[in-house]
Amino acid sequence: MKNKYMPTAISLYINYFIHGMGVIILAQNMAALATKWHTTAGGVAVVISSLGIGRLVVLLVSGMLSDKFGRKPFVVLGILMYLLFFGGILFSSSIWIAYIFGILAGIANSFLDSGTYPALMEMFPEEKGTANVIIKAFISGGQFLLPLMVSFLVASQAWFGWSFILCIAILGLNLVFVLIAGKFPVPGADVKAAAEEDKKEEDTDQKSAGNIWIDGVLFILYGYISQATFYLVSQWLSQYGQEVAKMGSTSAHALISYYSIGSIVCVFVTAALAKKAVKEIQFLGVYTLISFVSLLLMYLVPTSLMCSIMSFVVGFSAAGGVMQLGLTVMSTFFAKGKGTVTGAFYTAGSIASFTIPLITGMMASNLANIILFDVFIALIGFVLAVLITIRYNHLFGKAKKETVLSTEK
Repeated sequence: MKNKYMPTAISLYINYFIHGMGVIILAQNMAALATKWHTTAGGVAVVISSLGIGRLVVLLVSGMLSDKFGRKPFVVLGILMYLLFFGGILFSSSIWIAYIFGILAGIANSFLDSGTYPALMEMFPEEKGTANVIIKAFISGGQFLLPLMVSFLVASQAWFGWSFILCIAILGLNLVFVLIAGKFPVPGADVKAAAEEDKKEEDTDQKSAGNIWIDGVLFILYGYISQATFYLVSQWLSQYGQEVAKMGSTSAHALISYYSIGSIVCVFVTAALAKKAVKEIQFLGVYTLISFVSLLLMYLVPTSLMCSIMSFVVGFSAAGGVMQLGLTVMSTFFAKGKGTVTGAFYTAGSIASFTIPLITGMMASNLANIILFDVFIALIGFVLAVLITIRYNHLFGKAKKETVLSTEK
């Protein structure tokens, strides 16, 4: 993957390292922020929900604008919006002011996505999958480091805002690099390769196999559920460990680090198995079942040891790329509408990012019930995965059989 775009690619990955911190930074500093804003954990959860609104606002159009105006402007906009978020949260005096800055964080995420994913695919046209999977590893890396830093600040009785300042400093330096030295391919630079791929698809699949009212609905629901499963646990895991499992502050914050290590491990395990011709559809049911079982054990046996082990397992199964796998399978069902498919699938995930914090915020008085709620969400995810697998085998098994019969004739 070494080429002239490598320095820019590294800077794009660094953005997602900070994004990984940004996703959980409000939850990790929940107690300090609740005091600062004169509210409760439920009030902070309301602010967390604003990230989902911001992402939902621009997600469907930002990709189209990126195709028209190029990738660099949207990467720059994403960084600027995140800088406003981290700085704004520090100076917010109420949850309503913080809510506005939370919306900016969601918009920042959408801008980064619309500029970064296509840019990486254009930078590395022969290694698109690997280039995008690495993003997930950097997100998980940020989610691993931040709880350790927060634990250190709490133990040292230092100002909680230093975690925000670190994010601002790194993003600021990255912004300077992107503006001065960032090199981006012309949008559609890989269009020739894409055209050839489309031609192959036309030769093998004359039309999309999926039914929009059956398969489309299943995948939209799965997009919501897969996002909800890991988003909920990432926001409340530390609090659950501290209040229900009776863990110390440092140990409870470390649960998110175990969770992040699990997701990083899953990225590489999935990539390795995919190279051995294991299909995405085969991962879907297995990972969602593991998520359900691990969350159920965490709820039934809320001990320090069980929470530590299951944090790793649920990170592996729910946050290690299962949502991306679901999108990949959906694009198989609807081969000629990948752009529309991506927008619809991730819009469902954005709705989860908005609604889940609001729902769990109302349940904040009983953290055990929040994890129980996630258990049911994961169970629904497993049922959806099974139904999707049945549909996949029905449609593509049938298509394969027809192809064999046609060849025999």
